[in-house]
Amino acid sequence: MPQTVEVRFKGTRRDFFHWPETEEPLRLSDAVVVEAERGLDFGRVQSAGAVAEKKCNSCTSCGVGEGIAESRTGGAAVDAQVDTASAVALETAEPSPAPATVPGRRMILRRASQEEVRQANDLRRAEEDARRQVIAKVRHHKLDMKVSDTEWQWDRSKLTVFFTAEKRVDFRTLVRDLANIFRARIDLRQIGVRDEAARLKGVGRCGREYCCSTWLGELSPVSLSLAKDQHLSLNPAQISGGCGRLLCCLRYEHEFYVAARKRFPREGKMLQTGLGAEKVVAVDIFRERVFLRGEDGARIIPLIELNEEIERSLASLARGESPETDRPPVRAPAAATGRGAKEPPSRRAPEAQSRRPAAPPPPRSAGPPTPSATSSAPVTPPPPPPPVSPPTAALTDATEARRPRRRRRGRRGGRGGADGAGPTSPPPEA
Repeated sequence: MPQTVEVRFKGTRRDFFHWPETEEPLRLSDAVVVEAERGLDFGRVQSAGAVAEKKCNSCTSCGVGEGIAESRTGGAAVDAQVDTASAVALETAEPSPAPATVPGRRMILRRASQEEVRQANDLRRAEEDARRQVIAKVRHHKLDMKVSDTEWQWDRSKLTVFFTAEKRVDFRTLVRDLANIFRARIDLRQIGVRDEAARLKGVGRCGREYCCSTWLGELSPVSLSLAKDQHLSLNPAQISGGCGRLLCCLRYEHEFYVAARKRFPREGKMLQTGLGAEKVVAVDIFRERVFLRGEDGARIIPLIELNEEIERSLASLARGESPETDRPPVRAPAAATGRGAKEPPSRRAPEAQSRRPAAPPPPRSAGPPTPSATSSAPVTPPPPPPPVSPPTAALTDATEARRPRRRRRGRRGGRGGADGAGPTSPPPEA
């Protein structure tokens, strides 16, 4: 039974082949010469046996091309089309064990020798010169496209040019010129910016090489909802990779976040807890905590205790009791513990409590006690007291005693001259 082998070529291109020599199985990173569409190609083994068979059954990239244009020498460009009906039939069909020989799967011809490996390395070094020539021709024809990379087939019968463009480009004239220069079939393939980063390679913000250019075989779509579910910053500069698109690693932990948030209440939801109605402000799925805000302030409570409080509140409501019966004593809010806050009456010092003003005494009457209500005699009010005349002699003496002092005070202020001295009046007689 032939062995299924996954062979990887330059960049992220890979394909599956059969190896007929079962007595000498291939190993990882072995250089092999395989059958190409038209000619021979060179690659290295990435997986073999059951692992390669499993990848081949789950692979969905076979026969998919984006903007392919091929041309023979002196021919015109032809756009490749994918049979969508057959693709849908393959996706809806039930998986079945692969037969011994899959129709259409090509064979591995032989292990590559040292001379063939050296020839493949020389082709890789010559691809940079070919890319410069293609860029010069693109500028000559004034085409709105960016040439990313070029790849020679091992037998130099085909040159693949990878480019990026914002819209469809008419490159038929370009294909004719390139075919006359390189004397080979020209394959112009339009790719996206993520595929471009996978081919050119680079180092990400994590300090490691791009996942798409190392171990990530297929590029899955990444949307902004993945960052929202993980509560990440929506700033494009912080969640974008070197290609300018969203990071591929946003998909790695998305399933964990979705499964973990099912155990927590939704943010913004009102809950009936032991302290009454409270609103969920935020959740911490790693420490399993919930941030709540109610009338008495905000608090942080573990998820287990929150579930217990909700169960007790629901049980009390089912029994017809008010949820306020099990309410614990409310602590003073943090804003009331400052310098100008008033302490509760129970915490005041005994001296402060004893300083309370006493009740005012009842008003006393100015005259003699009135007779009782049982007496029938009329009550006459007492006459008003005579006016008291002020002591004029005492006031006159006091006024005369204060006058000399005022004069001296005025002379000291500058009436008598520069030094404040001046004529003084004789002292008053006793």
